[in-house]
Amino acid sequence: MQSQSRKEFILSKPTVNEKKKPTLFETLTYEMQLRNYSYKTIKAYKSCIRGFVKYISPKHPRDIDNEEIRKYLLYLIAENKTPASTVNQVINALRFLYVDLYHKEFIIKDLPRPQREHRLPKVLNEEEILRIFQSVNNIKHRTMLMLTYASGLRVSEVVKLRIEDIDGMRGLIHIRGAKGKKDRYTLLPESMRFMLNNYWKTYKLGHTGWLFPGANAGYHLSVRSIQTVFERAVASAGINKPVSMHTLRHSFATHLLEQGTDLRYIQELLGHKSSKTTEVYTHISKKAIGNIRSPLDRLAEKL
Repeated sequence: MQSQSRKEFILSKPTVNEKKKPTLFETLTYEMQLRNYSYKTIKAYKSCIRGFVKYISPKHPRDIDNEEIRKYLLYLIAENKTPASTVNQVINALRFLYVDLYHKEFIIKDLPRPQREHRLPKVLNEEEILRIFQSVNNIKHRTMLMLTYASGLRVSEVVKLRIEDIDGMRGLIHIRGAKGKKDRYTLLPESMRFMLNNYWKTYKLGHTGWLFPGANAGYHLSVRSIQTVFERAVASAGINKPVSMHTLRHSFATHLLEQGTDLRYIQELLGHKSSKTTEVYTHISKKAIGNIRSPLDRLAEKL
């Protein structure tokens, strides 16, 4: 979605003239755009490097050696208690800065990467999913939440859906430019077709354009808007679990697995590059875990 905050990301070579040289962050933006990095990656890398520049001030990044970078990473981990996933992102950003921008090939080659915490995703059961949907009266909001769960979509994919992406005849949704800038198809269940058609008629949508338009003409609904709708629905449904919109996607995958759907098909529907990413759902599936009988059950029979 375009916004005022994204104006700096319009691809344009930093102006070099006698009076003003491009700043570090202007150069970073330009170089990442040339490599077709996503808006989110550019924003994240620049944020990481801003923190690094602030830490080493008044030195310039070009004057920093490997040991000083190690000290910064130790500060993030030991003093700042930065999550491992964020530290790894900082390392990626610094690698881009030194290897791609400064061409210092080996400056951070041997830096150790902190191990990520392996946390299982939160999942809602079917009764909780129903309560959430039933607590939303607005047809647009309810359609968005139900479609997220019905098709296993990321929230960013839902808000960017276009009317022409919906293939009702084939029962498919075309997801364009998803994570990793990949296209894929996911399912459009029969149960969603009537609701989508009803929503389409109610809002008098055309045959092209955003499926879920925002308040401003020409823009889709923002991610934050639908996240707020979900948070209110969860509270209204009396659910106290720490869940988010992404929980609907996790629940979709877990419930498919419990119904006997092959993990390879779930991987394709979710758009996971690696099967290992999808395999996490085997650890939280009720079918996989709930049917295992504890050895105490056998002993209890003899007590």
